[in-house]
Amino acid sequence: MICSNNVINVLTAKTYRGIGTAWVVKNLEGNEAINTIINLLNRDAKVDYIITIDDFESNRKRIKNKIQKLEGFIDGVIAIGDDNFPLYRGSVKNSEQPVVLFYRGNLNLLNITNKNIAVIGLLEPDENIEKIEQKVVYELVKSGATIVSGLALGCDSIAHRESLNSNGKTIAILPSSLDNILPTSNKELANEIVKNDGLLITEYYDDVKSKNELSSRYQNRDRLQALFSDSIILSASYAKNNLGKDSGSRLAMGYALNYSIPRAVIYNKVTDSNNSKYDLNRQLIKEDKQTIIINQNNLPLSIQKILSNKPIVKTNTYEQRSLFD
Repeated sequence: MICSNNVINVLTAKTYRGIGTAWVVKNLEGNEAINTIINLLNRDAKVDYIITIDDFESNRKRIKNKIQKLEGFIDGVIAIGDDNFPLYRGSVKNSEQPVVLFYRGNLNLLNITNKNIAVIGLLEPDENIEKIEQKVVYELVKSGATIVSGLALGCDSIAHRESLNSNGKTIAILPSSLDNILPTSNKELANEIVKNDGLLITEYYDDVKSKNELSSRYQNRDRLQALFSDSIILSASYAKNNLGKDSGSRLAMGYALNYSIPRAVIYNKVTDSNNSKYDLNRQLIKEDKQTIIINQNNLPLSIQKILSNKPIVKTNTYEQRSLFD
């Protein structure tokens, strides 16, 4: 299992009240001396005691023990400051940047030079939705793209499986630790992804303590789908006023908009206009003229347009640039 001292230090720092992702991004470049980290924590942590080396080392030991229990479930864990920590796409504030990733499989798929396209959607697609999504994924894989999704039931599973069936690679981003795959019914799919040179990633190494925490983890999963993709494609989903169904798709597309990640939707005005499962697709087309529309009539052209998008990426100097500038 790959795990640096830097990883343990970052995770340990985050155990202190008042220390979150934004603090880590702002204060830690990686591989700082423990004394340096402790001094920073004593300046900023919301605790009513002085953090000592013994206290910090005790927390480090507890974190290390938790990670060691993941042996056999993960290949490694990396953190901001590690040489191979992946660059994300898009422009994002400090509090939403990824700082620690647990992974199993081919971590190179997160390389900024890899063409990653997210394909997401609702949990209960109908047969027509499934068929057109399969065609889109097939064309993407045939053109060299890696498919990103969230391992959920429905459209996510279709995206992963079609990628595998097309001899492509796929990345699953999870809201759970890798020793507790969610949904449990997709554990075998997760294993197939890894066996076929794919990748599983998550920001978590322990179980949730509440429903609110689980909901937050799903939201964070949705944001990572945008941050590690050059474009994101919505297969189908309900709009917000449809009893709150499939909010994950709305969140992921919203994150993509906020981060300046190019967006696309699958939609055919002739055949899909009366299908409520395309309500979000229609809404996005109406609200954002930059949204690429994919359907069976324009499939080759729309796929080419999606793949030609130039992603904005974060450099190691914390500046934004186009990968192709």
